[in-house]
This record gives sequence, structure tokens and C-alpha cells, in this order.
Amino acid sequence: MKKLPLPQTHSNPGETLSLLDVRNLSKRFGQIVVADKIDLSIEMGECIGVIGPNGAGKSSLFGLISGALAADAGSISLAGEDITTMAAHKRVHRGIGRAFQIPQPFSGLTVYENVLAAASFGAGKSGRQARQQALTVLDRTGLAELGDTLAGSLTLLNRKRLELAKALAVDAKLLMLDEIGAGLTEREVSRLVETVAGLKQDHAIIWIEHIAHALKSVADRIVVLHFGRKLLDGDPEEVMASAVVKEIYMGLGVDEAR
Repeated sequence: MKKLPLPQTHSNPGETLSLLDVRNLSKRFGQIVVADKIDLSIEMGECIGVIGPNGAGKSSLFGLISGALAADAGSISLAGEDITTMAAHKRVHRGIGRAFQIPQPFSGLTVYENVLAAASFGAGKSGRQARQQALTVLDRTGLAELGDTLAGSLTLLNRKRLELAKALAVDAKLLMLDEIGAGLTEREVSRLVETVAGLKQDHAIIWIEHIAHALKSVADRIVVLHFGRKLLDGDPEEVMASAVVKEIYMGLGVDEAR
């Protein structure tokens, strides 16, 4: 597939301090470039959707921000603090929570115990504070009535919610959602979208997703990645309708391309 040397549509200069500020972020594995001088900023109360074909660099971007990957160049700041070389677990303590595409619960523990563990070890809370954090998160993610249920017996939708709850329970300011809608029915996606939308008011959210209508329901901006480059960053409707998106998805409609 050919590269598209097209201009970005959104510079996002921003006069206020962004929660997350990524500048000139670069990473390669040999000849394979997974991040090519990426700039990205997000503020509290904002949701950015990230799209792109397989191999575009979406997961690598998440790995660089979360600390799972070390950047070759560039910088990452969270709430004004440089975290570029900070260890992944310390980034969690600073307020970065990540929900993975494939849920990874402690199957032998209850839903409540899973979230309590995240509050205890991720947020560093103990005793009453940790218990209250867990209960609050269960309520916000629609899992309050399933607190005593073993995580291994949950439906896929509720495993996805638990993955989101664990990310939230670390006292996250920045929520990174990695294709959490994958595998769900349309009705289940709609219910998950409602949950995510309710979290946007007091979090910054970056959401990688192939389900276009889910992103457009929540995202304030959509970012398009391709060969590690950020091609577009702008209004969801405009980005989804752009020639760039049609080209990189080989002429398919975006919903078909998932």
C-alpha cells in the first residue's frame, strides 16, 4: 500500500495546558517506522478517536504513551510533567489507565476484588479509601450489581466493562481504550458507548477503535495514523468523509473496513 504524503488538518496549538502533550514522538524497529514525529495533545473532558489500518502504528502509540515502549526521540508530558523516560508503573501512578482489546481479569476473583486490586496497587489506596474507590468505579461502569460475580463467568460485554473499570480504578486522568468495542454486538456497542460518554466529563480519553459510529458518538476529534504518521486530526465527520480515509481503507466505507 502506498504512502500518502498528505497534510495534517489540525495543528491543535491550544492556549491552555493540555493534560497530555506528545511532541515529535518517534519509534522504529529496524526499517519499520511505527511512530514518525507524531504530535498530539488532549485536554480533560476531551475524547480523541484513533483510526488506521492494521500496522498503522496505533498500538505502538499507546505503548509509547503508557511506557510499554521506549521512544527513540520526542517527548511526552502529562499534566506538565515530562514522563518520556518514566517507567510504565510510575505512569500508572501519575494517572494513566489503559484498557486492552482482550480483557485480562483475574478470573478466580470477583468483579469487586478485581477493581479493588486496581485501586490498591494502581492508585496506591488502602482500607476504606480503596473500597470506596472500587465501589464508585463499579457504579460508573455499570457493574455495581455484579460485584460478587466471579470475573471468569462474565459475558463479553461485562468483561469489557471490567477492563474499563480496572483502568478507571487506578485514579486515571487519561483513559486509553484499545478497541474495547471489538467482538460486541451493535446493541452492546451502544451500551458501552454510553458508559464511555459518561466518563468523558472528568477524564481525557484516547480511543483506538474500528467501529466508526462508536467513535463519532463520543469523540471530539479523530486522528488518522498510517505507516506511523499522523495524517489527519480533526472533526470526526470531516475526517471520516475525507479522501485520506477512503484511500487507506482501499475504497471501503469506514464501517465496512472494521
